[in-house]
Amino acid sequence: MSREHRHLTVVADADALAKAAAERIMACIAHASGRLAVCLTGGSTPERLYALLATEPYCSAVPWNRVHWFWGDDRFVPQNDSRSNAGMARRLLLDRAPAPPGNIHAMPTSAGSVEKAACLYETELRRFYGAEQLNPERPLFAMVLMGIGADGHTASLFPGHAELGETERWVVGVDEAGLKPFVPRVTLTFPTLASTREMLFLVSGKGKREILERVLSGGDLPAARAYAEGNVVWLVDRAAAPESRHVA
Repeated sequence: MSREHRHLTVVADADALAKAAAERIMACIAHASGRLAVCLTGGSTPERLYALLATEPYCSAVPWNRVHWFWGDDRFVPQNDSRSNAGMARRLLLDRAPAPPGNIHAMPTSAGSVEKAACLYETELRRFYGAEQLNPERPLFAMVLMGIGADGHTASLFPGHAELGETERWVVGVDEAGLKPFVPRVTLTFPTLASTREMLFLVSGKGKREILERVLSGGDLPAARAYAEGNVVWLVDRAAAPESRHVA
């Protein structure tokens, strides 16, 4: 990770984190012209954010016709399964907002295998981007939302897994997850996630404090390997922030 482009912001609590994240997303959208893509994350931390974006004044301020929604990873389950990242985001945000169906690009978890789903999603990303290779001067995403697991994984890139070193493929299948729920996954690779103007990590709760300290201290963990062509912002509530980093 490029420390020169990494920023840490500590806020009071989970509600403040959701509001701060919503403001960053709105600012990102406001500064983008034409069609843009936002890459969503799963887990429990972004739930407040998604619900907030579906309310005013945020919902009316989003130019829904020109914002396209993708996912950094998902569990290989149907969208109506409670473990589905896409299902969660749809339920809390996208189905409650005037998002055109054609602008919602969920991972095809109904494909026959995670490898098939990964190939289909990579094709969709390349089609949206309009090129076969990512150009650092023209990021794929305006914003990529990220989280961190108790083991230091991010997206579905788990410690010790071969997918961490993938540099050619945009999307890969993960047959065995390293943490619950133990279902196969589909995930974007680090270079694809990095193709963004801003990468925004959302971290909440005292249960994340120890692993966050290890990541911010440069531990050899997947979340510490994440980088971006633009800025990497860590938005953390006080419960998750290590004592030495209560700076805001």
